Amino acid sequence: MDHHTYTVSGMTCAHCVMSVTEEITAIDGVTDVAVDLPTGAVAVTSDRPLDDAEVRTAVEEAGYELVG
Repeated sequence: MDHHTYTVSGMTCAHCVMSVTEEITAIDGVTDVAVDLPTGAVAVTSDRPLDDAEVRTAVEEAGYELVG
């Protein structure tokens, strides 16, 4: 298992969380996504190491921005 935490900016509500979760979950190998709305922290668990570009693309597809 691979665990990584990302920071996403622009999320303001439960719908934002759902959109980001849905897009990241669609990445091949992702097994769990946990979003902390107040901090923008997104903890991703996968069964393989993820490329940051994959996660960035998924977040942008949802309409938000990966910080850093």
